[in-house]
Amino acid sequence: MNLNQITLPSLNLKKAVVFYQKLGFNLIVDALPRYARFECLNGESTFSLHLVDQLPNKTGISIYFEVDDLNKTVNQLIKKGIVFEQLPKEQSWLWKEAYLKDLDGNQLIIYSAGKNRKNPPWRIN
Repeated sequence: MNLNQITLPSLNLKKAVVFYQKLGFNLIVDALPRYARFECLNGESTFSLHLVDQLPNKTGISIYFEVDDLNKTVNQLIKKGIVFEQLPKEQSWLWKEAYLKDLDGNQLIIYSAGKNRKNPPWRIN
């Protein structure tokens, strides 16, 4: 099996679409005001947004977007007005991550992991 897509809830798809386009994702399905789908520029992954009346309670959704040069990507996004909760930081699990929230409070992690993405030193065989 391969992960095809993740769907995130949104209270305002029109604003959310603009936000994700600003992050650099390509809008491939525009069924506003109820649904929108994006493709990642690298690989085959997609994700979508769907309109909801209420967001999940307490625990939201986290989505990870991988990039080759995290510092460069974060600096480009800051210049576009994107606000980060945490700038790039090396984590104990050997991934370098930056954190931000989308307009609906979903946790976004932009990261770089290299070989440790799927093959950390503690991987079980």
